[in-house]
Order: sequence, then structure tokens, then C-alpha cells
Amino acid sequence: MPSQDRRRATLIGVAVVLLIVLTAGPVAAVEAVSATVPKEKIVLFNGTDFTGWKLFLPDANADVAKTWSISQGVLRCEGKPAGYMRTETPYADYHLHVEWRWPAKPGNNGVLVHTSGADKVWPRSLECQLQAGSAGDFWVIDGVETAQHARGGSRVQGRRTIKLHDSSEKEPGQWNAYDIICKDDWVVVLVNGTLQNVATQCSERGGKICLQSEGAAIEYRNLWIQPVE
Repeated sequence: MPSQDRRRATLIGVAVVLLIVLTAGPVAAVEAVSATVPKEKIVLFNGTDFTGWKLFLPDANADVAKTWSISQGVLRCEGKPAGYMRTETPYADYHLHVEWRWPAKPGNNGVLVHTSGADKVWPRSLECQLQAGSAGDFWVIDGVETAQHARGGSRVQGRRTIKLHDSSEKEPGQWNAYDIICKDDWVVVLVNGTLQNVATQCSERGGKICLQSEGAAIEYRNLWIQPVE
């Protein structure tokens, strides 16, 4: 499919999703969270240091510098031990953009949205999966719920809701783009411009944003949020 047609199909798909979401009735109780709604673009990672982030590992004596590092504007996570870095500020109603790549062998990691509660592995949140081949899957963590997961069906396996389409990820070493759109009680995920998953009636409407350390070395750049248009 030509790129222009693919883009048009993606936009049509998102429009249909928004129509479904905005006309859907409530199913689950929604967790109230005091969160910042962006009024303009906010750069989450400045390319030089961890300003605005907390680095968390369960072992308070662990050296976080062995897990996370920054070089030439790129954030690198070694994937071990298990933990995450999270925004100090909770956010709601935003379009999150994250670019990632696997510098060596692909593996597992994820982006957690609507994170709340105490720091632990793993905190209450909705995970937008980054595991190679499964980017776009959702995982509900520590009691978070969505209408799609609660309803069950062929795409639901335990806490996982499988993405809508075959993988749209690029080869290892190439940069991928994750666009995660959170508005009210819904979450829409696009991987390299392809609509891959939709969660409606999410039990959380806001919270902190986390990047997991879970299994494999991964690199990030161009992390920002902006108002939902």
C-alpha cells in the first residue's frame, strides 16, 4: 500500500476509534487521579540528564548508573535488573510519543501509562508492550481494567490483550515510533503509524509514565507529550 494511502487508512481507523470511544457507555469504576493535562508540547527527556524522572530499582543499594545511561542524546537501558524510570509528574489527556530501538538482540520492555501507587515491580498501571514482535499489546497490572480485557475473547490471554494486527515494527537497530493517545478513559496505540490497539473504559484516567527495565538492552529518544488534537 502506498505511504499516502496507508496514512489515510490509519487516520480513518483512528477516527472510527474515536467515534466508538466517545459514544461508549461506562462499564467500570474510574480511578480519580490528580494529574497535569498538557496545554502545549512537553519534552519529557531533554537528551542530557534525567531531569523530571525518578529511577527505581527494588534494591535501594543498586547502582542505577549500570542500568540507565545517556550518550549523544540517546537514553539507554540495559534491561537488568527489573525496574523502571518514571516521570515525577502524573499526566492525563495527552499524546505520548516515544522512539525506541534494539541496539543488539531484541527482547522485552514496555511503556507504562496511568501509573499510580507505591514504587514496586510492577506498579499499578496499563502496560503498552514493547517486547519484540508484540509492540502494541496491552497488559493490565495490579488491578487496572479495560472493557476489552474484562470482556475477554480471542485476543485476551491472562492479563494480556493482543494487538489488532501483525507486527508493524522495524528491524533491530532501526528506530521505531510509539504514539500512545490517552483521553478520558481510553487509550489508543499506534506503532510506526499503524493502529495496533484500543482500550476503552480504562479504570485509570491518568498517572505517571514509566519506561521499564525488563530483560534486554533498549534505547530511546524523542520522548514528549502534547495535547490530544
